[in-house]
Amino acid sequence: MKLRSFFPAALLALAVASAQAATPVRVVIVGLVHDHARGLFGPLAKNANMQLVGIAEPDTALAARYAEQFHLDRKLFFTDTAVMLDQTHPDAVLVYTSIADHRKVIEAAAQRGIASMVEKPLATNIADARAIRAAARAHHVQVLVNYETTWYASNAEAYRLANAGKLGTLRRVVVHDGHEGPKEIGVSPDFLGWLTDPEKNGAGAMFDFGCYGADLMTWLMHGQTPLSVTAVALTDKPETYPKVDDDATIIIRYAGAQAVLQPSWNWPFSRKDMEIYGATGYAITEAADHLRVRLAGENAETEVAAPALAGAQQSSLDYLAAVLRGDIKPDGDLSSLETNMVAMQILDAARESAKTGRTIDLKPLPR
Repeated sequence: MKLRSFFPAALLALAVASAQAATPVRVVIVGLVHDHARGLFGPLAKNANMQLVGIAEPDTALAARYAEQFHLDRKLFFTDTAVMLDQTHPDAVLVYTSIADHRKVIEAAAQRGIASMVEKPLATNIADARAIRAAARAHHVQVLVNYETTWYASNAEAYRLANAGKLGTLRRVVVHDGHEGPKEIGVSPDFLGWLTDPEKNGAGAMFDFGCYGADLMTWLMHGQTPLSVTAVALTDKPETYPKVDDDATIIIRYAGAQAVLQPSWNWPFSRKDMEIYGATGYAITEAADHLRVRLAGENAETEVAAPALAGAQQSSLDYLAAVLRGDIKPDGDLSSLETNMVAMQILDAARESAKTGRTIDLKPLPR
């Protein structure tokens, strides 16, 4: 009798699980002033895991340009975020506002039991980051941070080598991120307006590109809070960026290791690469899927093609769907809230260090 009762229950559970997996995650977009939003509509249209049910953007002219460019149904658009959330009942919001607006969007979503994925970085200051974490915990929702470099197979392979001890004890990490400058590469006026505003972006290149290295280093150090942060910030093109830095260097110190982050809007070419040096070997990422590696006992470095990322690890949308379905637990991942709390400590301290000329000591945040 027990076996007979077990099989219908098991089949029912499988049917429910299958239905949940087949049901697309309902998502809305909040904000269109971040140019990265332009990269959403093609993948959303092709992704069976996702269903776009709303877009909130108060600038109706900007919304109209997106609707025309991407052939979007005008019924998707709202001017008020709260109204959209209440009418569409999404599973998650994709946040493409200025960084300063992340907190209020995430809090509004959390109060309704809705998860959030925001474009990097998490916030403009540690106070907002802590408020975001408090909202996520109070309402039991996921908050994730999307970085382009999270989906680089080369970073995953470098991490695997470091984590497996192939490089020896981690000693130094150097991360280069940036491009010729947002104005130089032709970002939209809507994006440029807040990206070069220290209140809306937190800083200039220091936050825009320093966040990548802060995120990667926290991941490599398994969430460890660094001992201190020292930073300098420059404005080499004051005629173009009078209010914010366009170049920075951030030194992050740990017991026995350090990281040097070099975010800039002054690189001659766009780059996102990382050098990891251990006591016995090194790995240098040169592209999204390529590394140079030299290990103990080897006479020369080797060119390595990184294995493709598996399944839901390949893109932000698939990752978000997997997290919401319970297939992935984001604890300690590059996108996880706790990783990004430490990354925000680093960025907040870097800005303070550059402003004051002092090294900023850090302690782990209260849990």
